[in-house]
Amino acid sequence: MRFSGVMIGSENPKALGEFYAKILGEPGFQEGEWYGWDTGAQIMIGAHSEIHGKNTLPQRIMLTVEVDDVQASFDEIVSFGATVVAEPYKPEEDRSNWLATLEDVDGNYLQLATPWE
Repeated sequence: MRFSGVMIGSENPKALGEFYAKILGEPGFQEGEWYGWDTGAQIMIGAHSEIHGKNTLPQRIMLTVEVDDVQASFDEIVSFGATVVAEPYKPEEDRSNWLATLEDVDGNYLQLATPWE
């Protein structure tokens, strides 16, 4: 078995897809309100009939985006409308990497991380 990706259901996939397009670039797939990127693992965003409103349990699954400069990416993504959950920090157990956590426009958590060595 091999993990190949994740799909995020949304009541407003257009807004969520446009938000992630600012972060990940133009989607490799877009049809109507469906957006898809292949960044080594696929991420799909689309409508789901059972999803209403913002995510009420965003801690359950966190999307991680690897970046070279957490602070610069953090500042940029905040300007896209993300909500700050945790400002950039170095975890005590590993002082060589930086992390930051944001909430996207649907209430999902997005973690920025420098590459793990």
